[in-house]
Amino acid sequence: MKIKEIVGIVLSAVVIAFVINNFIVINVTIPTASMEPTLMINDRLFAYRPAYLFSDPKRGDIVVFNKMDSDVLYVKRVIGLPNEIFEINNGIIYIDNIALESDYTEVETTGNYGPVTIPEESYFMLGDNRSDSNDSRYWSFTYISKSDIKGKALIKYYSKLELLGGNDG
Repeated sequence: MKIKEIVGIVLSAVVIAFVINNFIVINVTIPTASMEPTLMINDRLFAYRPAYLFSDPKRGDIVVFNKMDSDVLYVKRVIGLPNEIFEINNGIIYIDNIALESDYTEVETTGNYGPVTIPEESYFMLGDNRSDSNDSRYWSFTYISKSDIKGKALIKYYSKLELLGGNDG
């Protein structure tokens, strides 16, 4: 192989990696216990960047986002959708005054919150480890706009390979 061919192959690989990393997937390492038992500390996952280009996040989706032009990436589950009334009453999550059938976790939700009306184009996020999650209940910015969502978590590839779903309505 000639040097020119090697340089061409290397440049092509760099361009492909750049496009994939900046426009197709986002690679995230889980820093805290807030999504346990679904995602453990130091688990790694790929999120699909264009997931919400032509659709909206659904309840149960695990999403990657940042807020207020921060470089910090958060990973949480979408629980409340735009224009819904969200409430936690005696540990039971209510959406528009109807108890949520699945709260997507085995960890007991405790306490009370709300009721609050989620603004247009915004989402209410909870960690699956409700007793140890810094999430929409505690943030000063409370709601996450669709434009802050960087991708939908699809594949956990470390510590164990696993598809991440969660959207059942």
